[in-house]
Amino acid sequence: METIRLTAAQAMVRWLSVQMTEEGERFIEGMWAIFGHGNVAGIGEALHGARDSFPTWRGQNEQTMAHAAIAYAKAKARRRAHAVTSSIGPGSTNVVTAAALAHVNRLPLLIVAGDVFANRRPDPVLQQVEDFDDGTVSANDCFRPVVRYFDRITRPEHLLTALPRALRVMTDPANCGPACIAFCQDVQAEAWDWPVAFFEPKVWRIRRPEPDQAELAEVAALIGAAKNPVIIAGGGVIYSGAEEALGAFASKHQIPVAETQAGKSALAQAHPMNFGASGVDGSAAANAASRAADLVIGVGTRLQDFTTGSRTMFAPNARLVSINIHGYDAAKHGAVSLVADAKVALEKLSALLGDYNASPDTEARTDWLRAVDAHCAAPTGDGLPSDAQVIGAVQRATGEAAIAMCAAGTMPGALKLLWQPSQGGYHMEYGYSCMGYEVAGAMGIKLAQPAREVICFVGDGSYMMANSELATAVMRRIPFTVVLTDNRGYGCINRLQTLGCGGEPFNNMYVDCNVAVQPTIDYVAHAASMGAHAVKTADIAQLEAEVKAARSRDIPTVIVIDTIARDFPGTGLETSAGEHGHFWDVAVPETSNREKQRNYFARYLEQTAKAKLVN
Repeated sequence: METIRLTAAQAMVRWLSVQMTEEGERFIEGMWAIFGHGNVAGIGEALHGARDSFPTWRGQNEQTMAHAAIAYAKAKARRRAHAVTSSIGPGSTNVVTAAALAHVNRLPLLIVAGDVFANRRPDPVLQQVEDFDDGTVSANDCFRPVVRYFDRITRPEHLLTALPRALRVMTDPANCGPACIAFCQDVQAEAWDWPVAFFEPKVWRIRRPEPDQAELAEVAALIGAAKNPVIIAGGGVIYSGAEEALGAFASKHQIPVAETQAGKSALAQAHPMNFGASGVDGSAAANAASRAADLVIGVGTRLQDFTTGSRTMFAPNARLVSINIHGYDAAKHGAVSLVADAKVALEKLSALLGDYNASPDTEARTDWLRAVDAHCAAPTGDGLPSDAQVIGAVQRATGEAAIAMCAAGTMPGALKLLWQPSQGGYHMEYGYSCMGYEVAGAMGIKLAQPAREVICFVGDGSYMMANSELATAVMRRIPFTVVLTDNRGYGCINRLQTLGCGGEPFNNMYVDCNVAVQPTIDYVAHAASMGAHAVKTADIAQLEAEVKAARSRDIPTVIVIDTIARDFPGTGLETSAGEHGHFWDVAVPETSNREKQRNYFARYLEQTAKAKLVN
């Protein structure tokens, strides 16, 4: 057997550089790295040696560079991914939040985390977490619950099995998620005689599982017998590449489509069967269709609480069908399961259904879109604009190819409700709803989709949590536009606290915090200090102009605008029940000395009594 002598780290990098997609590209395009104790000597040297064939990119924070990697994979519909490497200790634990984000959203991410010495000779080393009762534990054990595959490399030859297992998980459409290779720092530098065959290029094919024929027939019969079906389209539609199949299915059979956060823009808003957002932050048209449905057809969705109105959205006698590539998701809420690739399942179901079609209320869709236009129109009076008016301004100023992205706060609900994208024009991290994803995520999206305009909506609260990858984007000349809405605090949670749960304003808006001086943060100066083009707009008209101007730059543009938190129709955030009757289950205190709180709890009991498993 022919061998080649390499360090374990050199072998890992060489192997990663020849793992290919069916299109002939590297599946792992490159590696984000912040070097430190535990990865600079072994992995750092290996990456330097391969810098011409396997790129390394420097981030500003381990969590946010991982967010950029995750956004890249999401924007690539899981067809390609990035790796990240971190040092032992705080470098690694900084990545844990990002790992959880990738896990919840079913997205591929390879984490190569520096670890303690396998030989234990210098223990305890700098930054080592010691477990007094278990000598095998390190800080990297924090990854175990938030990755799909975990392995600790204590001998070089462990990579022969660990690396293929990690890539198998990342390319598996059912079990896709992050993988963590905890790489002991002394082992990284150890040499071993590797089989040359290990470094032969390998093509990773993402399979399309066919449905079970009995499940397929049962689901087709249920749809064929339904008078008022509705489709709930999730992110699995996009990951399957089933957008055209969904559009054709919905059109042929005249079934309205409601969207989850992950599924939004699988169909363009202009598609006649796209009834808009589903659930707590849903549209009047989509939620009316869901309430009237005798059959709910989930396609590629986890049926999260926002989508189902905490299990109060659908009629008590409605049946639920769930088309999903993973049996775990397909069986949720007592659904009739169809375990299969979304594209394959929709095409086969359509053939079985023949000329079946439903009779959706298309007037409700027309009325809703008319209301969206009115709500997003430019303000006519004085005063600060609402988030809806900001969204409307950006929508008017961008081209059809624009991608709107966000992650946390008020904006995800507003965008899901009001943004009218072309196909693929929406990117939301709402499985984990992680504040701080926005700026780094926008950079990752632009790397994946360089020809499309990327608009990052971020509130002042999320911006303050994580903004440093602006500097990375400036250094690498990655242009995108940040629309920073400043409502001077955590406006979304303040509204939930006061309007949703009956509490008093406390510790969310700066004005309600226990501080001696209200902060006056100059976001323009802050962003400009990292090299971004930054400007504060006085009104909606100037915002539109600045969004248009940003397209001419090769660096990020940050546009700051002061806003006031106003309710927008159909979000479910203005009251615990919501304007259109949808409910989000956020526990309300059972006892209180305030009458307002007691009244909210009584209403909470009324709503939770409606919640049930859909079966």
